[in-house]
Amino acid sequence: MSCSLALSNSPALSPPMSLFRNNTPIISPSPEALNLSLTHLKPSSSPSSPCSPFRLRLQKPPSGSLLSSSVSTSASSSDSGSTAGLGPRSASAILKRKRPTRLDIPMATTALHFGVPATPCEVMREVEREGCGYSVYCKRGRREVMEDRFSASVKLQGDCKQAFFGVFDGHGGAKAAEFAALKLEKNILDEVVGRKDETMVEEAVKAGYLKTDAEFLKEDVTGGACCVTALIQNGSLVVSNAGDCRAVLSRDGAAEALTSDHRPSREDERNRIETLGGYVDLCRGVWRIQSCLAVSRGIGDHHLKQWVTAEPETKIVTIKPEYEFLILASDGLWDKISNQEAVDIARPSCVGINKQNPLSACKKLVDLSVSRGSSDDISVMLIQLGQY
Repeated sequence: MSCSLALSNSPALSPPMSLFRNNTPIISPSPEALNLSLTHLKPSSSPSSPCSPFRLRLQKPPSGSLLSSSVSTSASSSDSGSTAGLGPRSASAILKRKRPTRLDIPMATTALHFGVPATPCEVMREVEREGCGYSVYCKRGRREVMEDRFSASVKLQGDCKQAFFGVFDGHGGAKAAEFAALKLEKNILDEVVGRKDETMVEEAVKAGYLKTDAEFLKEDVTGGACCVTALIQNGSLVVSNAGDCRAVLSRDGAAEALTSDHRPSREDERNRIETLGGYVDLCRGVWRIQSCLAVSRGIGDHHLKQWVTAEPETKIVTIKPEYEFLILASDGLWDKISNQEAVDIARPSCVGINKQNPLSACKKLVDLSVSRGSSDDISVMLIQLGQY
């Protein structure tokens, strides 16, 4: 493309008038050139003024092209009495690229994990549920997908005094938490029933955790999950955890943690990791394994499995009258609220002569954590122990 540009009415840049009286033009017109005047930029309406502001010469396109046909149409309209050249709209039409056909890609409303539909947590921002003796409330953080999961089963084997509850906090995706919520209860109960010895409950729970972990690793998917579970049977409360989900008991209003968070900052966990050849370092104020993971136990995490074990720590207590309720929650709650504060907030809604509303207590705890700056997924489950 060849182009000539003349700036008029400028004392510094205006060329001598003799230039315009020269019989030889700066760029010789030819039948192969198309003269395009941008008339909307002219400062003067006089067509005979030698000070035309801008002139743009475009090479004539090959015959038969779309651009050539557009030029021919515009030229014919010019011959019928219009001003010389093309208007701005015509020029825009010539130079505008044709938009490609729109692709409509449907958005998935549900996801499939391991052959089963995703739990409501994944497709909703908030999930709440009330059952026989328990309430749970989950709220998604700033992530696009909720990575927390929970499970609750009452009247196990037809016995109203037996139940299983769990909260699972996924990281690196929701697949591990989803898998644990579906499989861990069954694997633990199979081990408990198979051993038929109450003194072997702790070993049965451990076997259930390890079996779930092994099954998940066979799926060859990424991510991991922290777990906290509570098995109630024969008047005993069996609480286990792997990771930083926590269980807190209210004993006549006094908070008692039944689990200890598994993090690389724990001295025994750090020693275990270093003995196995790994290392723990401080990254932006958080202790991590191999500069990566901030928890030292859990389901999954195949790339760190050498140091991240799924073996849980378990505590068994006999349920007593002063045991009021149990809180199971992900670290999204415990990072902002202390054990005793959580019990103090939940207790008025869980005990007393007034109408009990444990679901409201779950929501209060979650909302308080969010108000204090938590951006993580938060899941809180309250279990009334009086009926067991």
